[in-house]
Amino acid sequence: MPSPRPDTPSPRGKPRSLTGLLPFLHPYRARIAWALVCLVMAALATLAFPLALRNLIDTGLVSADRAGQAMALREHFGALFLVAVALGVFSAARFYAVSWLGERVTADLRQAVYGHVLRQSPQFFESTQTGEVLSRLTADTTLVQTVVGSSLSMGLRNAVMGVGALGMLVWTNPYVMSVVLLAVLLVVLPAMWIGRRVRRLSRDSQDRVADSSAIAAEVLNAIPVVQSYTAEQREASRFATAAESAFSTAVQRTRARSVLVAFIIIANAALLLWGLYRGTQAVLAGEMTAGHLGQTVVYVMLLAGAVAVLGEVYGDLLRAAGATERLMELLASESPVAEPATPVPLPATGQGLAVEFASVQFRYPSRPDRPALEDFSLTLAPGETVALVGASGAGKTTVFQLLQRFYDIERPAGHAQRSGIFFNGVDIRDIALTTLRSHIATVPQDAVIFGASALENIRYGNPGATAEQVHAAAQAAFAHDFIMALPQGYDTFLGERGVRLSGGQKQRIAIARAILKNPPLLLLDEATSALDAESERMVQAALDTAMQRHTGQRTTLVIAHRLATVQNADRIVVLEHGRIVEQGTHATLMAAQGVYARLAQLQFTA
Repeated sequence: MPSPRPDTPSPRGKPRSLTGLLPFLHPYRARIAWALVCLVMAALATLAFPLALRNLIDTGLVSADRAGQAMALREHFGALFLVAVALGVFSAARFYAVSWLGERVTADLRQAVYGHVLRQSPQFFESTQTGEVLSRLTADTTLVQTVVGSSLSMGLRNAVMGVGALGMLVWTNPYVMSVVLLAVLLVVLPAMWIGRRVRRLSRDSQDRVADSSAIAAEVLNAIPVVQSYTAEQREASRFATAAESAFSTAVQRTRARSVLVAFIIIANAALLLWGLYRGTQAVLAGEMTAGHLGQTVVYVMLLAGAVAVLGEVYGDLLRAAGATERLMELLASESPVAEPATPVPLPATGQGLAVEFASVQFRYPSRPDRPALEDFSLTLAPGETVALVGASGAGKTTVFQLLQRFYDIERPAGHAQRSGIFFNGVDIRDIALTTLRSHIATVPQDAVIFGASALENIRYGNPGATAEQVHAAAQAAFAHDFIMALPQGYDTFLGERGVRLSGGQKQRIAIARAILKNPPLLLLDEATSALDAESERMVQAALDTAMQRHTGQRTTLVIAHRLATVQNADRIVVLEHGRIVEQGTHATLMAAQGVYARLAQLQFTA
């Protein structure tokens, strides 16, 4: 059973913290500026409240004239109400602005990560499980959304209020609060030390969650196999182990964060209460008015509250920093298969597509000590049908992957030897990837069916095709009859991975998809292996007919495990350990009594 996390991680970019979000925030500078204006105005309205309260106490309650006192009280309470209105309006505007920003940035981040992952070569997925990517797209981006859309705004608002309150306290009580301000430094340093541990544990916690997600994704995609081997309890136990590991790490993170919050609140409260105590002593000594004391009390409460909230926000920021680092690692990963700097157009010869392998050397990155293809040279003429045969591991599938440039071949040390894969004489490394792959259609042995209707599954090969064109492709692949027998015909939802279809029906949908794309190069990976004898005969005939194009002949490359399906190929190429050992027609190879003849004798005798 594969481990949740690869033993050898793939190379990643340098981790970055929350600064990695700056490119996603940059397009919304105007909204950020508006949110900051609302944030500052709301904070100033809050800071104005103690001043209004001081005026209320010192001027509205000490007047000897009752009538004047009543009028003064109305004015002061009216001022307090205006402050409250301003606070409510600006707070609501800030909340809407930052919530919109959080949702927008999160959506952009998810789209960027998902789009970037889709452009990675298969080498990326040799070391990164899809469940881990899904965890980053969901759990990690949710943490970022919490910070951008809530915590960061709260932190900035409380930072402004805290600085403002502290400034007012220092201004009105310079000696006492200056001492307190210096003492606050004694709180900051231990908080930073604890914060680093919280950040590390936050990242570890997200990694453990990704492990459990990877296990779940892997098992849920293989439910029939799991149940057929009665492995439900084993898999449930494996997931439970991963979940418990995630829980244990989360508890450690929560414990460290709790210590951080408690330390900040208690330490700051002790320092501020000491300052407040000194303020009351000043009132008793006649050095401060009652209103001044009330103002000081409110500012102390605002400062203490701001510090407490900042302690919570700091923990959220540390968690989000770990999540952002993981997301930035995905975005920093670079596919080894890169677009050419200056793409070369593929020349249209009017004769179809000529394919040439010239002295190709290739080793999979995960198996660098074992060549998959060695000195592989092969030429396919336009319209030619060539079959690749050989034992498993001979290199047949590698040929298909290199043709679609899922991997790049090794470049020779010097320039003396011509090496590469060429379409109509152009090195495929010089062709834009979209252009290259638009000229190829593949029918894999394990047909891929999307969770959509039959119509949309076939139209995947040509999104602009009409319903009539889809029906024609389905008829050519002998899929029309069974599709029409489905409950809603072509509009029938086929289920995740095509669970509502048989293996042969899935294969015919995949063949119809390739026919609809109508490419100059067709790759068939034992495309009829899942069909019964009658369907195989019909589909083979359909594929033979589909090889003709109005602009010329379609070049076809077939991987054959059953030699009976390729006896009529123009040429049969026999591979062994990544090398071509024989090639020719079925008759000439049988007469040669070599590797092909031995394989044929084993199969046909059986």
